[in-house]
Amino acid sequence: MKLLQTRAFALLPMVQTGHALLLIAALGFAGCQGGQPADVGPRKIEVLFLGHDSRHHDSEAYAPMLASALALDGINVSYTSDLADLNPQTLALYDAVMLYANHDSIAPSQEKALLDFVASGKGFLPIHSASYCFRNSDAFVALVGAQFKSHETGTFTAETIVSDHPITAGLAPFETWDETYVHDLHNPDRTVLQERVEGDHREPWTWTRTHGDGRVFYTAYGHDERTWSNPGFHALVKRGILWAVGDDLAGRWEQLSFQPLTYIPHDSIPNYEKRDPPLNFQHPLAPESSMAYIQVPPEFELQLFAAEPDILKPIAMAWDERGRLWVIETQDYPNTVNPDHAGTDRIKILEDTDNDGRADRFTIFADSLNIPTSLTFANDGVIVSMAPHFLFLKDTNGDDRADVREVILTGWGTFDTHAGPSNLRYGFDNWLWGTVGYSDYAGVVAGDSVELIQGVYRFQSDGSALEQVTRFTNNTWGLGFSETFDIFGSTANNEHSVYVAIPDRYYAGVLGLRGNGRQKIDGHYAFHPNTPNFRQVDVFGGYTAAAGHNLYTARSFPQRFWNRIALVNEPTGGLLHQAILEPSGSGFTEKDGWNLMASVDEWVSPVHAEAGPDGAVWVLDWYNFIVQHNPTPEGFKNGAGNAYINGLRDKAHGRIYRIAYKQAPRYTPRILSKSDPDGLVAALGADNLFWRMTAQRLLVERGQTDVLPDLYALVRNQRLDAIGLNGGALHALWTMHGLGALEGSNDEALGVAR
Repeated sequence: MKLLQTRAFALLPMVQTGHALLLIAALGFAGCQGGQPADVGPRKIEVLFLGHDSRHHDSEAYAPMLASALALDGINVSYTSDLADLNPQTLALYDAVMLYANHDSIAPSQEKALLDFVASGKGFLPIHSASYCFRNSDAFVALVGAQFKSHETGTFTAETIVSDHPITAGLAPFETWDETYVHDLHNPDRTVLQERVEGDHREPWTWTRTHGDGRVFYTAYGHDERTWSNPGFHALVKRGILWAVGDDLAGRWEQLSFQPLTYIPHDSIPNYEKRDPPLNFQHPLAPESSMAYIQVPPEFELQLFAAEPDILKPIAMAWDERGRLWVIETQDYPNTVNPDHAGTDRIKILEDTDNDGRADRFTIFADSLNIPTSLTFANDGVIVSMAPHFLFLKDTNGDDRADVREVILTGWGTFDTHAGPSNLRYGFDNWLWGTVGYSDYAGVVAGDSVELIQGVYRFQSDGSALEQVTRFTNNTWGLGFSETFDIFGSTANNEHSVYVAIPDRYYAGVLGLRGNGRQKIDGHYAFHPNTPNFRQVDVFGGYTAAAGHNLYTARSFPQRFWNRIALVNEPTGGLLHQAILEPSGSGFTEKDGWNLMASVDEWVSPVHAEAGPDGAVWVLDWYNFIVQHNPTPEGFKNGAGNAYINGLRDKAHGRIYRIAYKQAPRYTPRILSKSDPDGLVAALGADNLFWRMTAQRLLVERGQTDVLPDLYALVRNQRLDAIGLNGGALHALWTMHGLGALEGSNDEALGVAR
């Protein structure tokens, strides 16, 4: 990327070309509330890129090329292909709209929203084929300044004819192959900055206009990746953005400053992609400096809850019935494997006692662990996956320290530490669920030999039963439930969204029928990292390390998230993906929702993301430059965990973030207890699945049927929420099931259920 050095367009410090920040945020912003940050002080510029669902003029592929060249400079690009986002509420979040697509027509309400947006003082940047969009709108054609008529192709350099305009002053000319647009319906009310010269013909090529208090920038460049990847094109469009958003905002943008990213050559960085030249080593950043490079959609904000030295290498988290965060720290991962000896890993309880949004109390619940990978609550204690064992840990004297440590299951494979058990959680069916990778399981449960292969399983909390739910195709790191107990998952290699429809047990004993009750549903290959410097061992440019598949099951975010968007971490790309799940027949399809979080800081490595008790999305950042496990690169050796040995594997960092919706309703903390059954029954109707599931678990563990009349009342309640769900009734039914009321002897309970 060429660094511009002209007055108001001077870039931020940068020490290696090609390192830039990309945020491609959520698809579809209809229905959001909120507005821009306060119009004081330095701030970034927010651009909404409106593309289309087509490979011709492939906006989905080209938008990241531009955005990755802009974002290190504090220009955020969010992507959508949904024309419904041309509405006042959505547009209010942005400083400019960029259009690159082939949309034939525009609805009157969308036309008005766009025209009003620009007239109010915002920027509009139609690019290339945008001049042939919305041909049903004369007002739109006039807004753009002309309409595409015809083209040939060729390699050329546009000639600057106005050299003292802020966009073109000092702009270096660049050559590219592109379509040679000829325009029609020219609006004389414009300033032409560049022309394409062909013989005696001079075609207006790049120009500016004003509309009300707003500004319009157009260039005919942009047919395919040969232009969209061209640094000269990036420089031109960046200048167009800074001019279009107005002098005041451009001035505040100018005041931004970030800690520069610094790099050194290092021969310990594997070059699986065979890059030439190979990538360099980026030095780590302090938490606040790293946050400046992390981008979330404009209606959200990123908040730091904890960081080193208070938390190190967080790999999994869960919340207890008091809403306290429990986190697994593992410095032993990946190669310090001591299955029969004490390790250095710990479980910590994190609390914010002064309500300032930062953890200030850190209690070590258990230590001397060795590569624990997940935890969930059960039977007044915690169950921890720590291959080869599942441990039950319990505090019996109230000091928040485990004084009971029992093995409830053993037999989990240990030959590869990134292929063991993970994703433990309590299920609607009152079993505990989890995933396992290709390290598999082979052990004895209740006197019977049990074998599991990579996929999803469930087990009883006392270890008395364990069964395979379904098998996945490769290393399995993701599991999630919808609010109606639909089961989803993800794997580590090109399978970031899977729907589990039919458990294996329904195929058992059916002669000639082989079970395949799971279906790959992900609707796209590519991920959208914020830096070109991502490092992957395979599935290059796709989901090679998809971890987690937690649906957003609270109500603090806008309605488009509710029970619909799954959060899939991709640590090799430094991003948190939004997988949009849509019903399709008896199953589901997945659509690319781009990212909820992405960073140019190459250390940022999200590994676990989930809606917390407060409705925000909590994210564990492993924060490590080396996240690849295997295969072993040339010149390296494998360790005991089957990961290649690399001295760059970090042991000293880790961050926990909250992604909060700016217009979220105020959160009122709650505490649940088995000694308060009325409170538990009330919590079954909470608007956050976390509280409903926690209340269900505690009622079932409490084991008393005195709450059945209250449960019947919840089941009989016919009220639905805005998306047609009744969580209270559903969890009341499953609580009745867990209390044994639906086993056949309780006619009233069966009648209520029917």
